[in-house]
Amino acid sequence: MKALPILTLTLIAGIFRLPDVRAQEEFIPPPSQTLTTVPFSLVAESVILIKGVLVGIPDTLTFILDTGSSGISLDSTTASMLDLNPVESDINIRGIAGVRRAKFLYNKQLLLNDLTVDSLNFHINDYEFLSYVYGVRINGVIGYSLLSRYILKIDYDDSEIEICSQGPIKYPRGGHLLRPFIRTLPVLGAQIKDYRKIQSRFLFDIGAGLSLVLSEDFEADSSAIRKKRKRFPIEAHGVGGKLNMEMTLVKDFRLGPYRFRNVPTMVFEDEFNVTSYPYLGGLIGNQLLKRFNLIVNYQRREIHIKPNSLYREPFEYSYSGMELYYMNGSIIIGSVVEGSPADTAGLKEGDVVVMIDNNANQNFIQYKKALMSAKKRVRLIIRRDEELLDIYVKLMSLL
Repeated sequence: MKALPILTLTLIAGIFRLPDVRAQEEFIPPPSQTLTTVPFSLVAESVILIKGVLVGIPDTLTFILDTGSSGISLDSTTASMLDLNPVESDINIRGIAGVRRAKFLYNKQLLLNDLTVDSLNFHINDYEFLSYVYGVRINGVIGYSLLSRYILKIDYDDSEIEICSQGPIKYPRGGHLLRPFIRTLPVLGAQIKDYRKIQSRFLFDIGAGLSLVLSEDFEADSSAIRKKRKRFPIEAHGVGGKLNMEMTLVKDFRLGPYRFRNVPTMVFEDEFNVTSYPYLGGLIGNQLLKRFNLIVNYQRREIHIKPNSLYREPFEYSYSGMELYYMNGSIIIGSVVEGSPADTAGLKEGDVVVMIDNNANQNFIQYKKALMSAKKRVRLIIRRDEELLDIYVKLMSLL
């Protein structure tokens, strides 16, 4: 048989589009790898604090890790002390306690252990109030700006966060894979059952030191909570400062296959439309979420949850109607709700706490815990002006 000319073979290949093996090869990204491991601590038994350094500035700063933050931010007092000059913007930052115009520090680098995260735009916010509430200087909040770039493995058993590169990852067995909708904040479905069974969407918010928060509009429209449930007025804190809430509980809450009973729940008036109701019913906070070791994978819109050693930790149901603040080296009573046990006992805002239950060590965390034992009679010695007063407070319970 006579051989075909090379030109003819080329034409035949063009007509029949002979497959190009190289063109069919699909790019497979390398598997996720650990870039660094960062230790963390829990303040108020639920809010994650990590340490970081702004490149070029020697001070070590303390940040809240927050899936409820759409960026990254720095405390205004911290920025001033470090002689950083933010730039005014036309962007508003919205939180459950208010709306604020944002200033920014552009194109900064943050060092987390040995990992440098670059091209960060920090918005400036006032976190002085959070520092009072948590008893630790809060220098900033880390949210979407970090979470969108890496896979984070949050291990509450070892108090460590592995920051990993994006790429294929094998999730551990024995957990559950959530598939939230993520634009800048993770939103997922969960179920409430009290007076009625209700399925709704919630913000997955590890930066909130609460269990469950519902908007008044959601509660009113859904009739989810029994009307005879106990309700206590409280003052809470968020972006913008203080806000009033009601403390109650939900009989049954389900996240994926996991069920929690008698969950302390806050109901608030969403004046600034943070939940965009009816899009969201509210948020799930870290008093619930800390019960799982988490793998947060924004690129694939996945959050893996696996029960940890805190899973069966009892909820706190006590109610005093007062808040402790740590200010200028002293523990003081920061707020007292009218008609609450603290108010009835005669405590006042600004009273300096000298001792609680024979404990005079001025340990802020221990004093906070002493007010969490429901139905307990708590003894406080406080200083008001130059006078020492011995006051007993009978704590109430949601149950």
